[in-house]
Amino acid sequence: MADPSFDVVSKVDRQEVDNALNQAGKELATRFDFRGTNAQISWAGQEAITIEADTEERCKAAIEVFKEKLVKRKISLKAVELGEPTLSGKAYKAGGKILEGISSEKAKQISKIIRDEGPKGVQAQIQGDQLRVTGKKKDHLQDVISLLKSKDLDVALQFTNYR
Repeated sequence: MADPSFDVVSKVDRQEVDNALNQAGKELATRFDFRGTNAQISWAGQEAITIEADTEERCKAAIEVFKEKLVKRKISLKAVELGEPTLSGKAYKAGGKILEGISSEKAKQISKIIRDEGPKGVQAQIQGDQLRVTGKKKDHLQDVISLLKSKDLDVALQFTNYR
């Protein structure tokens, strides 16, 4: 029988992000402090988001509304990168994108943390944009999950395929 294992991934539920974006758009359309500011939020491609408003303050407020909706839908803010508002024509625009997958540098950093601080007999293998962690005992794997949750990494991590 194979050793117990799990995968460390960084994925975002696209439907939940879409729902958060739509909720933020509705709130921008109906809230009193956004009336007359032409504040709007929309998709700008597969992974990109555009937020725009007439003033810089309203654009920043729209970003905060979007962040609130993401948090309510249990999407980590580490999985979304939002820029600062910049003047574009007559309106202020802020761009953002959804971050998915673990970069090779982050994967090496996570693998090093598991090697250095994790229990003995646990290995991490980099497989593309995810890591496979294997060990002799399931308890050791749970220790690795708690270890990674306690670390402040700049990536939203999920743990899947736990067997």
